[in-house]
Amino acid sequence: MISDFADSVRLDTALSVSGLTDYIRLLLEQDESLRQVWVTGEVSSANNHRSGLFFTLQDTDGTAAIKCVAWSSQVAKLAQLPVSGEQIIVLGSIRLYPQRGEYQLTVWQVLPAGVGLQALRFQQLRNRLLAEGLFDTARKRSLPLHPQTIAVVTSPTAAAWGDIQQTLKQRYPGLQVLFSPAIVQGEQAPDSIVKAIARVEKDGRAQVLILSRGGGAVEELACFNDERVVRAVANCSIPVITGIGHQRDESLTDLVADVCVHTPTAAAKTVVPSLTELYTQHRQRLAALNEAVLTSQTKAVNRLQTLRNRLRNLRLDRQVREELQKLTWQRQQLLQLTMRRSQQAEQHLEMLRQKLATLDPKAVLQRGYAVVRQENGAIARTAHDLIVGQELSIQLAQGEVTVKVIEVKNQQPPKRKGRKKTHHET
Repeated sequence: MISDFADSVRLDTALSVSGLTDYIRLLLEQDESLRQVWVTGEVSSANNHRSGLFFTLQDTDGTAAIKCVAWSSQVAKLAQLPVSGEQIIVLGSIRLYPQRGEYQLTVWQVLPAGVGLQALRFQQLRNRLLAEGLFDTARKRSLPLHPQTIAVVTSPTAAAWGDIQQTLKQRYPGLQVLFSPAIVQGEQAPDSIVKAIARVEKDGRAQVLILSRGGGAVEELACFNDERVVRAVANCSIPVITGIGHQRDESLTDLVADVCVHTPTAAAKTVVPSLTELYTQHRQRLAALNEAVLTSQTKAVNRLQTLRNRLRNLRLDRQVREELQKLTWQRQQLLQLTMRRSQQAEQHLEMLRQKLATLDPKAVLQRGYAVVRQENGAIARTAHDLIVGQELSIQLAQGEVTVKVIEVKNQQPPKRKGRKKTHHET
């Protein structure tokens, strides 16, 4: 019976193992769907070899598995390395391994699945924004110290809005608060937040903006990692402070905001000072100032007293009194000397005056004498010098008369006094 079956088989149509393998390989590798395919699963095993990274990907229920390889030239380009027990998404192409008659997935890229994929997208966006400089400290603005108008962007039904209102009213009564409602959870949240920020900027009254919402799961806060929201905050024309949730991890919106805190209440406390605290600080500063003035005054008084004591020790006041007494005595001496010399000068002047009066010709005339002058004004001293008929002028004590000589008596010239002969004369 076996021989009958063998006779019925045409030996020329039988395929070799390699022929069958090549046929299957062509079917798999030429299929467009299998040349670039995404496969998701759990890594059941992984082996790092010199030629590449070999691992097995299986369904979570273990019903199917496929062998995968990432060649060494591609390993460095993978976004994530396969680790046993982790869910991943693999991009690759189907290849057949002829020596074993097995097919495998040649891997081009590995991405985290589920939450891991979101984390990857978050990290990629974060790196891109970081490269643009949106997280730089230098571009962050300081909040105004005493803002008069504050804008709040949050959900009107959220507890965060009530907490912010209550905190602002307690800390800074009379503050103007502009509310710009927005959806802060779900798919519509990013677009709603962007529009709410735009309304605040268009209004133009607010000096600072609070972007806030209460706590929640990571998925509920995903809108604050949306690129549209991040850029709206980064490009806002007024300072922005965020108070988003109670999570320890910061969102991208927190990183780009000028100031970030972790609760809506903290945001309200940060944006305005407490008037009560300001008053207390003012009183403390006044007390410190008064104390400083008093301390300075006390130091000055003590310093003055020290200088006074030093002056007493140096007896400068006694020296000053002695010098004053000395100057007074010298002044008296100078006055006495000046008066004495003045008296002597007056006496000498009187003597000279009397002597001058004695020599004054007019005084002689007062005693009855007269002065006879010739016509040429010369004084006539002897009768010998006069001739008869000559007119003479006689000056009296009071007045002057003109006379004419009618007679000259005793005309003999006066004798010359002889000289005593010396022993040289003969």
